[in-house]
Amino acid sequence: MESSDLQRRYIDFTSTLFREGFLDSQYTQLQQLQDESNPEFVTEVVTLFFQDSEKLQDDLTRTLDQEVVDFKKVAAHVHQLKGSSASIGAQRVKNVCMAFRICCEEMNREGCLGCLQQARQEYFLVKSKLETVFRLEQQIVAGGGSIPTMW
Repeated sequence: MESSDLQRRYIDFTSTLFREGFLDSQYTQLQQLQDESNPEFVTEVVTLFFQDSEKLQDDLTRTLDQEVVDFKKVAAHVHQLKGSSASIGAQRVKNVCMAFRICCEEMNREGCLGCLQQARQEYFLVKSKLETVFRLEQQIVAGGGSIPTMW
């Protein structure tokens, strides 16, 4: 596929992620921090987000599976997940965390379990979509093109 076709696919796909609420302006700000001296900056930050999110989701599962749920601990994990998702612009994950926090305040175990399931779903969706973005970027660069800017 030609570089210009890949660039057009990249722009269309990335625009859709913003339009459908997967990403917000924080992701654009993250992209603006990337330059020639650190061309993998966004990929590295997002990869850390993937690792942290999976660990937090595992921690949330273990905490909610306890006979007596420590809702303060759940809320602390949710707060971390919300912060890390907000820092990369993963808007739909962040939004689920806001509802999750309310369930923690209400000490609503079933509500928390539902939010955890929804957070996992949104996380895996945004992870898949960002991995596609990164593959497109690699293909563009491998073909001698430059990654289009979105700002």
